[in-house]
Amino acid sequence: MNSEAQGVYYPKKKYERHLLPTYGGTKHLLPGPIYDENPLWIEAYWKAWELAFKNFYEPVEGSGFVSQFLDCAFNANIFFWDSAIQTMFLNVAHPLVPGISALDNFYAKQYSTGEICREINRTTGIDLEFWRDFEDVPLFSRWGFHDYFNQHRSDIIYRGRETPTPNPQLTLDALNNPIAAWAEMESYQWTGDKSRLAIVRTPLIQYYNALNKYIRQGNGLYMTDWASQDNSPRNPFLEGGGTAIDTSSQMVLFARNLAEISSILGIQQDAVQFRSEADDLASLINEKMWNLERRFYFDLTFDEEIVPIKTICAFWTLLSKTATAERSKHLANHLKNLATFGRLHPVPSLAADENEYFPEGGYWSGAVWPSTNIMVIKGLEQYGYDDLAQEIAIKHLEAVVQVYHKTGTFWENYAADSLAPGKNTNGAPVMKDMVG
Repeated sequence: MNSEAQGVYYPKKKYERHLLPTYGGTKHLLPGPIYDENPLWIEAYWKAWELAFKNFYEPVEGSGFVSQFLDCAFNANIFFWDSAIQTMFLNVAHPLVPGISALDNFYAKQYSTGEICREINRTTGIDLEFWRDFEDVPLFSRWGFHDYFNQHRSDIIYRGRETPTPNPQLTLDALNNPIAAWAEMESYQWTGDKSRLAIVRTPLIQYYNALNKYIRQGNGLYMTDWASQDNSPRNPFLEGGGTAIDTSSQMVLFARNLAEISSILGIQQDAVQFRSEADDLASLINEKMWNLERRFYFDLTFDEEIVPIKTICAFWTLLSKTATAERSKHLANHLKNLATFGRLHPVPSLAADENEYFPEGGYWSGAVWPSTNIMVIKGLEQYGYDDLAQEIAIKHLEAVVQVYHKTGTFWENYAADSLAPGKNTNGAPVMKDMVG
């Protein structure tokens, strides 16, 4: 079994105990919006904070965690990309509540290879066992939520490059949605805290390098598997080493964020290098992943054939400034198109004209996720589509608030074609009492 020291790149090594903030003791200090036109929006705002405070945690002794955090309230684990998205919600109340410091706990668990696991037990501080490379073999995916001994293991084949050594500590299932640097830059816009950028820069670079080493396919693009979007109909096309438009675009974003961080810290040589890497990868995405006839970005199979499924993943090209100006117009048109992504509650995770689209949600087969909506909204702003960004934001907010009015809470995701919580494809409800 692989065994390596963790947290070697992050200077914070232990938790300094202090009281968790309480809702009752902090509410009067939180930003208080005024919007007389719709008091329900204000009521929902405070409900969101009330739920958040119920899920603030201190590290358990012996866990190796180093900072207080907001748990995503999904299961017994903390999730890397969920935590990164949640910090953006919490930025408005810095420094009154645990915010960007939640990512400290992931940096404290980073392997010397640079890898960081997407899911770590909240109590023990141990990576989810399914995502660990106990076998000490080259990169593979366990491919699905199954009993450990009955999982469908899928080995990754690298085409056009050497299989990297040493073997990774984690499986491909664990290495997806690398958005921590984006979260750090969003936090910096609120705090102006250069000292934080200085201590997170090295772990972020090591993480970036690990992803370059292990999940970059020989065509220069980046791989993912089912775990980035559990039940998306695109998943079977990616098995074995296919490359993903979201992961590839997220790596462009990662490089651009590292360039910004380096520039702010006065490390201009690195800033130039990261910008160059981002631009080169963006060019490659535009060369290989854009379909001229369908005017959309798509994933690629292992054989570099277009995956014929339109998903929300394509819009990562906006946030990462990968899309050309002309192609951004086509993406914006899809967001207005009632037949694809411009639904009653925008933006569904799967285009509505795909056969597998599930109008009641269906998780990644059509549900609306707050996490991907913030990506779409901020991506539109990068290209000057401020009116469309505002329209989507308000439609999303109003839908979420109306569902809150009906149910008294917030949900993991939502139906796109009705004002209702999302349902899984088997009709079961998604998780409730989730914020961020």
